[in-house]
Amino acid sequence: MSRALRILFLVFFTTLFLPPVHATSLDLDGSTTELTDQGEEGSHEAEEASHAPPGWTVIPFVTLLLMIATGPLFYEHFWHKNYPKVAIALAAMVVLYYLFVLHNSHSPIHALAEYVQFIALLASLYIASGGIMIDIDQKATPVANVVLLFIGAVISNLIGTTGASMLLIRPFIRLNKTRIKAYHIIFFIFMVSNVGGSLTPIGDPPLFLGFLKGVPFFWTMVHNFLPWLFALAILLVIFYLFDKRNTSSPGLSDEEITYSNKISLVGARNFIWLGVVIGSVFLDPNVLHWVPAIDYHGQKFSFLREIIMLSVAFFSFKFAKKEAIQGNEFSFEPIREVAFIFIGIFGTMMPALELVGGFAASPEGSKLISHNTLYWGTGILSGFLDNAPTYINFLTAALAAEGGTILKIADVVDFAEGGRFPGSVLDLQAISVAAVFFGAFTYIGNGPNFMVKSIAEQIGIKMPSFFGYIIRFSIPILLPLLLIVWLVFFAFL
Repeated sequence: MSRALRILFLVFFTTLFLPPVHATSLDLDGSTTELTDQGEEGSHEAEEASHAPPGWTVIPFVTLLLMIATGPLFYEHFWHKNYPKVAIALAAMVVLYYLFVLHNSHSPIHALAEYVQFIALLASLYIASGGIMIDIDQKATPVANVVLLFIGAVISNLIGTTGASMLLIRPFIRLNKTRIKAYHIIFFIFMVSNVGGSLTPIGDPPLFLGFLKGVPFFWTMVHNFLPWLFALAILLVIFYLFDKRNTSSPGLSDEEITYSNKISLVGARNFIWLGVVIGSVFLDPNVLHWVPAIDYHGQKFSFLREIIMLSVAFFSFKFAKKEAIQGNEFSFEPIREVAFIFIGIFGTMMPALELVGGFAASPEGSKLISHNTLYWGTGILSGFLDNAPTYINFLTAALAAEGGTILKIADVVDFAEGGRFPGSVLDLQAISVAAVFFGAFTYIGNGPNFMVKSIAEQIGIKMPSFFGYIIRFSIPILLPLLLIVWLVFFAFL
């Protein structure tokens, strides 16, 4: 494997000085910059974005995806020992190319800011929820599981898919301790970690980014409710049919256990820490101008919010009840794994996002834009890239196709309300639903997915591999559902 890495580095540095392609560039913040061969003077961002990345720059991203998929299967010892080095090395290759060949520091800095926001949120929610132990002492039944999953899907809209996932995955596993299977975790990811958070901007990061750009707060509740209810109902029925057939008991049988039918809670004060995290999410300097920020060439990057979140992570663990920490079998390994894997993902996915987004915003690409192409385009990329920047890229392209810009809140509001942009409400609905729903297609489509998988594996549940997840669950279950959602809500409109 080390030889393969050396070959990859050789290929990278051999092609490092190939002349980049001039094109229209779409930055990770969603802004587009028209490029010219004359090198006219402009803003600092326009100068930095003077070259679009060549197509081969997606190789590190594809390599990382393949290694995430094959590592645990074919070279498990090497992967578990070296995945942090691999992720950082692949990300560094792309970042160095941007800095020293494309002379573009804007995209890497923006990706770094997004990563810090991402990991600060996940770490604070993971650690704070680790100090809350919910124990449901009753017999696990398909109906009880369906009720818990539905409650989790609703709660996802109040504390986010990450918060709900971290709060409920351990109680869900404990409830099913005598009959736990991989499908329990997969359907939890489908419903609580993804589809459930479709109704509010708090629910899922893509929707929150849309809210920050100007989409009204209750827009998602009004326009996403029917697809949310429809998809959730189908998933719950399918899960019920799966769970009804589960009669095996890998541990103690239910007949050997006496149940009190009570719900106990240890570490309730950590709900305060969770509340602080959720509240701090709204401290965005681009919306609240009094919030201190780092000004980078006219763009504001938050730091107060991240300081609050990381402080919550520290203090919520320091003052957590030991009984809750021990009862949850709390470990830092899941958040460590997510932190390193997503360093690689955020670093290497920049070219893929820019190439796809740049084409979508180009005159040729804009001719292909419709609510149907937006649904499938946003969805497919959300399954394999992080769904938040994918949402922003396609929203930017959809606005550009109508003559609007994501940089103007008034344009985004008009786009959401269908003011001067015909068909824009359906376009935004397609982008919003696809970004959230398709986030469940792979372990890396949405932040909580990988963390839930890691927690389950730490407890001893054998989870399917990256490809196993897609082949056994996403393609036969999720893909038909996504197709039905498209047919019912978008295809014929």
